Amino acid sequence: MAKQKKKGKWITKLLIAVIMTYLLLIVLQLMGDVYSKLTFTHKIPISKEWNLIVVNRWNEIPEDYSVELVELSNGQRVDSRIYPYLQEMFDAARAEGVYPIVREGYRTEEEQQETLDEKIQAYIKEGYSRSRAEKTAKEWVALPGTSEHQLGIAVDINADKSKCSNEEVYAWLAENAYKYGFTLRYPLGKQEITGTSYEPWHYRYVGVKAAQEIYEKGICLEEYIDKHFTSLYNINE
Repeated sequence: MAKQKKKGKWITKLLIAVIMTYLLLIVLQLMGDVYSKLTFTHKIPISKEWNLIVVNRWNEIPEDYSVELVELSNGQRVDSRIYPYLQEMFDAARAEGVYPIVREGYRTEEEQQETLDEKIQAYIKEGYSRSRAEKTAKEWVALPGTSEHQLGIAVDINADKSKCSNEEVYAWLAENAYKYGFTLRYPLGKQEITGTSYEPWHYRYVGVKAAQEIYEKGICLEEYIDKHFTSLYNINE
């Protein structure tokens, strides 16, 4: 009887050991997947296609990057290559009674720093400590050198308040921007990948083909690049 009891305990311990080993392997696999994903997200090569260059908190603007700008009617500037598509999108929105405007277009590095400093000061005035203000501000405003606004192909779009609301503009863009090659750059639930909190006003030109896939699959630019990495960077499978 004692031998059977002892044998039962041994079998129980063995089963526990097997289960724990199995669970450990699952955890290690998940950690490996996360690490692989983050490693890719944080180290993305510079695309040869200007409209697919990834700029985020881990990937700075290429040193040799240059842009030819065109000035909009309100004084904001954008890359001349995206202007026709931006104009077409705005014309389509206005035809449906929605009136968007570009609140922010291209920024120089100095202007990006000023924007960040202003955001930090705004949080300090709200009673935040300096460290907390800086941390919170950086969730909304990119450090100089890591902002898409410095590429000239990203725009913050709001409403002409005399004609419609921001919410109407955001809703229209969410459903239609991809048709003109623009993608919602910082969607909900993607902050760990993009490095930026949800911004319903921030749109980035990626081209119609990429924008449509991003829209239909509910992914972000980094995930699109991940999926098409081999073809985009001419790497043999």
